[in-house]
Amino acid sequence: MLSNEHMLDLSRAARTGLDEAIFCDGKTAPQIAEIVSELVKKKTKALFTQLSQEKFEKLPKTINDKINYDPFSKTGILGQPLTHSGNPKVGIVSAGTSDLQVAAEANRTLAYYGKSALLINDVGVAGLWRLLSNVERVQHMAVVIAIAGMDAALPTVLGGLVSCPVIGVPTSVGYGVAKGGEVALKSMLSSCSSGLLVVNIDNGYGAACAAIRILKSHL
Repeated sequence: MLSNEHMLDLSRAARTGLDEAIFCDGKTAPQIAEIVSELVKKKTKALFTQLSQEKFEKLPKTINDKINYDPFSKTGILGQPLTHSGNPKVGIVSAGTSDLQVAAEANRTLAYYGKSALLINDVGVAGLWRLLSNVERVQHMAVVIAIAGMDAALPTVLGGLVSCPVIGVPTSVGYGVAKGGEVALKSMLSSCSSGLLVVNIDNGYGAACAAIRILKSHL
């Protein structure tokens, strides 16, 4: 193992209002365990993303006992997350059941920062009535995260129905040319809905962080 494989950015929250997240894909279980041990010594909470169940189970028991792990969202929380306060100000709207893992990552990230969210699932535009019957539920949100794969039309449609910022998250869900999420990403970037914000493919974490920054600007 190389020395100095990581360098924690413990002052990031003071600079940006957001903690450093530990992206676990590409890291080994021993590397993650070392990071957790250092964070515990520093008495610092942290959010772990893209932490597979297989890798989590390879962590020493003394380490994974300290982490609140959710296998579906592939997220782990070290330390006590902030307490939720007030009614949800963020709507998380997903086009299909296949997009739920990304929605769950966004929701867990918001929960880590003490933000509750209104989740509306399986309202893709192929059955437009499903979305229209739920529009009133999100029209009073401060920000909406719209998650979709395939043609990824959902954020564009939502952008024409609500006045708050809409953050589009393309997912890697789809057949053929849609597989991998590049079509969804290009579709969102090409949207005719003015002011639509777009993050990277499957990046529920990034969308949640953008939503938190927007919420801070409302204070």
